[in-house]
Amino acid sequence: MKLFPLHLIPNDTTIDFMRHRKPVLALMVVLLVASIAIIGFRGFNYALEFTGGTVVRTHFENPVDVEHVRERLATAGFEHAQVQSVGGGNDVMIRLQADNEHNNAADAAQKIAEQVRAAVTSDANQATVQPGEFVGPQVGKDLAMNGIYATLFMLIGFLIYIAARFEWKFAMVASITAFFDLILTIAYMSLLGRDFDLTVLAGLLSVMGFAINDIIVVFDRVRENFRSLRVDSMEVLNRSINQTLSRTIITAVMFFLSAFALYLYGGTSMEGLAETHMIGAVIVVVSSVVVAVPMLTIGPFRVSKQDLLPKAKDVEELARRP
Repeated sequence: MKLFPLHLIPNDTTIDFMRHRKPVLALMVVLLVASIAIIGFRGFNYALEFTGGTVVRTHFENPVDVEHVRERLATAGFEHAQVQSVGGGNDVMIRLQADNEHNNAADAAQKIAEQVRAAVTSDANQATVQPGEFVGPQVGKDLAMNGIYATLFMLIGFLIYIAARFEWKFAMVASITAFFDLILTIAYMSLLGRDFDLTVLAGLLSVMGFAINDIIVVFDRVRENFRSLRVDSMEVLNRSINQTLSRTIITAVMFFLSAFALYLYGGTSMEGLAETHMIGAVIVVVSSVVVAVPMLTIGPFRVSKQDLLPKAKDVEELARRP
């Protein structure tokens, strides 16, 4: 392992990734179908942003531990309450999901706020609350639809950019791979019953962006090698993966470690985002090697040297360079 420049894996490795591409791709299809089935059967544990509920801001006389507040709320019957420290150690934001026990109407928010105050206050640390703020179910539906729109816009944007920058086959494969990464990450969160809130949604969009970034680096090397190497297509793809493997792993490790630090020290409110990033980093680094590049050898996505030869405008631009 070298530090300057940093290499976890030598650039001249000769691992034959293409040899078992068909059974590996078949396995990935099975994983995709299983992930969709998990999402369909288990669904999501939607957070308050999507289900509606009440937000209560609470101020304590002395600094308070959010875990202690969460435990006192659970004891009082407020299950799955989201508690987040805001401003300083004396203020917390409490989000309560809507349920049958508590009235969801806006005029009941103050009553729920008073119940929260009674649950979290103590003789040693008195608490005061601001009037509760009700989040209606319609707002949650709008947020859910906006999340779907954001995901679709990202995929379409990636598709257009990569098609213009590279080649339409690359664009289709990259978008399919990013969608594959997204579905597997969502299935993981669904399987473990993690709360699905706005931070998790942001994490999923980040994972898609990370996936596209990683895939584009590998595809750029594929294009360069197709133009410069006089070997068959399988050898070009194998060399491209091997040459970018160290970079792919280093980027994923750094992404994972930054998310892990956020998971450890970012508090409960950031755990969903951090966990999404961590599992996404693992999925992306695997899929960019065993899904994205091997797909360039099958059916309508098969690429050849003719597909990647410089276009006329590229030749003219290269000729103008010193």
